[in-house]
Amino acid sequence: MRFETMAVRAGRGPVDDDHRERGEPHVPGIDLSTTYGFRTSSAVADSMDALLEGDFEAPNAVYARLHNPTVARFEEALAGLEGAEGAVAFATGMAAITAVLMAAGAPAEGVRRPHVVAVRPVYGGTDHLLTSGLIGSEVVWVAPDEVGDAVRPDTGLVFLETPANPTLTMVDVRDVIRQVRTAEVMVGHDVPVAVDSTFATPVLQNPIALGADIVVHSATKFLGGHGDAMGGVVATSDRWARLLRQIRMVTGGILHPLAGYLLHRGLQTLPLRVRAQQENARSLAQKLSEHPAVLSVHYPGLSGDAEEQRLLATQQRGPGSILAFRVRGGAEAARKVVESLDLITRAVSLGSVDSLIQAPALLTHRVVDEQDRESSGVPADLLRLSVGLESAADLWADLDRALSRTLDVEATHRVEPLVSLAL
Repeated sequence: MRFETMAVRAGRGPVDDDHRERGEPHVPGIDLSTTYGFRTSSAVADSMDALLEGDFEAPNAVYARLHNPTVARFEEALAGLEGAEGAVAFATGMAAITAVLMAAGAPAEGVRRPHVVAVRPVYGGTDHLLTSGLIGSEVVWVAPDEVGDAVRPDTGLVFLETPANPTLTMVDVRDVIRQVRTAEVMVGHDVPVAVDSTFATPVLQNPIALGADIVVHSATKFLGGHGDAMGGVVATSDRWARLLRQIRMVTGGILHPLAGYLLHRGLQTLPLRVRAQQENARSLAQKLSEHPAVLSVHYPGLSGDAEEQRLLATQQRGPGSILAFRVRGGAEAARKVVESLDLITRAVSLGSVDSLIQAPALLTHRVVDEQDRESSGVPADLLRLSVGLESAADLWADLDRALSRTLDVEATHRVEPLVSLAL
C-alpha cells in the first residue's frame, strides 16, 4: 500500500465480507480493561511467559501493563509507516527515550555498555537526561562528523535528532551510520544508532530506511496532532522491540489505551496535516526572512545551503512545519514579540493543528546549561514556531503586527491572502 492508504488502514484489521456480515464496528473500540480473565491456569501462564519474553501479543493479554489491544493497534500502524519490524509505545516521549537508553546500557553477554555518543542540539529534556547521568549513562557530545571517532568499546548507543529541536539543523543519517559501522570493526561489537525523528514524522523521513536501528517519536506532537494525547513510540527491529517491551513491563511506562486510540486516529490524517502545515510554514519562513525586524530564520532549505539542499533531496521529503527565528533587539524584544501575538498560541509543544510559539531557552531547553545551549545554537532570543493549519494570511498578519509593534517598524502585511505554495 502507498503511504496515505497505510496511514488510514494500518492497525484497523481486515475489511472483508466476513467482518461485514458479523456487523463488526467500523471504528476499532477502546479496551480500557486493566486485567483479563482466564479459563485455565496453564493457558494464562503460557501467555504470561510469552509477554515476559517481549512477544508483541499472546492469546491472553493477562494485565494491561503487559499488553493492551488498543495500544497494539497504534504500534502496528506506526511500525508500518516507519518500515519497521515492530513498535513499542510509551506514556510519553521521554519515557520512550529513557527506555531506549536503558536497553542500550543493559548487560549483553555479561558486558554493560553505558557510554552514549550524542549530537547536539536535541530536545532539552533529552539533553538533560543524558547529561545528568540520572539513569547511569555517560555521554560525550560531538559534531556529526566526529561520531565515529568518539565510539569506544563501552559505547552502547549513538543518539541524534534530525531535524534538531529547536534549530532545525539536519544531520546526515547515512554518514553517521557509515562512521559507526567503521568504528564497530575497531571496538568489536554492534553499536545501535537511534534517531529522534519527531519533527519530520514518517511522512517526511524514515531513518530505518537510511540505516538507523531505532526511531523515536514524541507521539504527543504530530502523530496525535491535536494537543489532546500524550505518548511516545519507538520503531525498531524485533530484537530491540522485545527488549523495550520487557523494560516497559517492569518500569510501568505503558501508554494509556485512550491515548493509544487518539494517537492511532491521528495517524489517519497525518499525511494531510503534515503537508498542509508545511505549506503554511514555507510561506511564513520566507516572509519572516524578509521582515526588517527579523535577524535570522532557521528553516531547512531557506538559506540555499548546498548541504541542506542535498539532504532535502536524499534524506528528507520536505522541510516540515517547524521554524525558528531571532528578532532584532535580543531576548527582551523576543519576549515582547511572543506576548504581543493575538492568534498564535503561546505554549510549549508542537505539531498540533493550531500554531504554537515559545522561546526554547526560557522553556523547553531551560534545563540545558546556558553555555551548552548557546554553543549548540540556542540563544536566549531564539523563538520556535510550530505552524498549524490556520490561514497562512491570518498567521502572517499576527506575526507581522507583533514584530512591528515591538520593534517600531512599519508593518508589511496586506489584506490580500498569500499565494499558496505547491509542495
